[in-house]
Amino acid sequence: MGKNKKKSDSKKETTALTPSALRRTRKATFMLNEKEEAAIDAYCKKNRIKNKSKFMREVLMRTVMDHFMEDYPTLFDKKDMDRIIV
Repeated sequence: MGKNKKKSDSKKETTALTPSALRRTRKATFMLNEKEEAAIDAYCKKNRIKNKSKFMREVLMRTVMDHFMEDYPTLFDKKDMDRIIV
């Protein structure tokens, strides 16, 4: 049995984004003080946001992804990249 085993165990294979892979099974919790909670409640009410969990997750992930894009290694310095016109 062991002889037919592929050597792909040492390399991580890319997994497809199936619905089961996208299922949220991890929990993250954080605390707010009264003013922070009031600010979020007011914002959600003003903007008719009904799902606060979805809203906070999207804002957090957008911030994380923006930082990943800013910190992505490049061949050139940031000041050189800023001068490039696309």
